[in-house]
Amino acid sequence: FFSLVLQVAPETKAVMKWLRSIPFVLSASLHGGELVVTYPYDYSKHPLEEKMFSPTPDEKMFKILAKAYADAHPVISDRSEVRCGGSFVRRGGIINGAEWYSFTGGMADFNYLHTNCFEITVEVGCEKFPLEEELFTIWHENRDSLLNYMEMVHRGIKGIVSDKFGNPIKNARISVRGIQHDVTTGN
Repeated sequence: FFSLVLQVAPETKAVMKWLRSIPFVLSASLHGGELVVTYPYDYSKHPLEEKMFSPTPDEKMFKILAKAYADAHPVISDRSEVRCGGSFVRRGGIINGAEWYSFTGGMADFNYLHTNCFEITVEVGCEKFPLEEELFTIWHENRDSLLNYMEMVHRGIKGIVSDKFGNPIKNARISVRGIQHDVTTGN
């Protein structure tokens, strides 16, 4: 076996610390260069295998979240194949990240594995680096999708875990039968 030492940039360390200190439950990373919504895992279950479907234990929920975004997006939900992203039309505009292309060190995988946060990645347009004058259009194409996605925070189980005196219990472990991925309570 060999040891892999990764250099982590100070700003990356700061974001990781921030994510662990605040109990976020949803996030989205916005990228350019395609029209699709991806969800974890982004890193293939088999490191040498590219384009390998690599679901999390919460695959069903991630698909619901990704579809909530994609279905509200006027271009991603467009069934036309004459545009960038045409290859994702038959998939409803969503794909498991590692099935599209595998990479290590992504925020969505980190959030899922080390925090309570479910993150999707949204490829917001065909241009990798859109021009300034395109940003207004991109914002309007994504506004309703972002709002729809944020409303998804109300899905699932929520509440306060407390002791017999009604005091909240910090870092209580919550398990759901049938899903092998626990979450913990916040402060």
